[in-house]
Amino acid sequence: MSEAISDNKERLQKVLAARGVASRRACEELITAGRISVNGVIVTELGCKVDPAKDELALDGSPIAAPPRLRYILLNKPAGYITSANDERGRRTVLDLLKGVEERVYPVGRLDYDTCGLLILTNDGELTNALLHPSYQVDKTYQALAEGQITERELERLRRGVRLKDGMTAPAEVRLRRRDAKGSLVELTIHEGRNRQVRRMLEAVGHPVLHLKRISFAGLQAGNLPLGSFRDLTAAEVRALQKLAYGDKKGGSK
Repeated sequence: MSEAISDNKERLQKVLAARGVASRRACEELITAGRISVNGVIVTELGCKVDPAKDELALDGSPIAAPPRLRYILLNKPAGYITSANDERGRRTVLDLLKGVEERVYPVGRLDYDTCGLLILTNDGELTNALLHPSYQVDKTYQALAEGQITERELERLRRGVRLKDGMTAPAEVRLRRRDAKGSLVELTIHEGRNRQVRRMLEAVGHPVLHLKRISFAGLQAGNLPLGSFRDLTAAEVRALQKLAYGDKKGGSK
């Protein structure tokens, strides 16, 4: 009997993420900060395991409900919105655009305040954690309008990787779409997630970004979705993300 009970237990941070509290990494921070209790007892050890069906979990004393309906949303983010659940400076966040969405969803990764384009939001913490893990190398494609006339030599530097303050970038796929009086329109596909990476890469080769848009994430595209609008992912799109994150193990994780 004891073995059967043990089989039902899972790591606390995994259960919290599955309940939509936050990503697994953020849940680990909540645990170590002493903000999570199990059956009324504060837990700070990351190795703690719980029975999702029996144990009562709470965040700052407030009960954490059973898993909500999982929601997967694709948003075409406009510039001028923070990719966060809230902002201490009172700026608009991407959640302000999700009118009618009752579930507590969170962005998968970030887009800069001045960057527009495709953004995934979900309450599936396990999937979020997997898609953001560096080992999965999820492709993200950006379309950048940069100052000046970028040369083939500079494009090749971007393809090989450029040195930034935080080290060399990984090789990128780079395509020149046009060069004209307005500047150079370039598409870059990267799999790293450094802060303002595309902007810094183009600045490093002498062409600051005038306008930046993400046009693809993990194979998903915004298509005809208007700027500022959102839609739910289709079942096929969700399965594709799960396959990318977990391979053939449904619901699995590293």
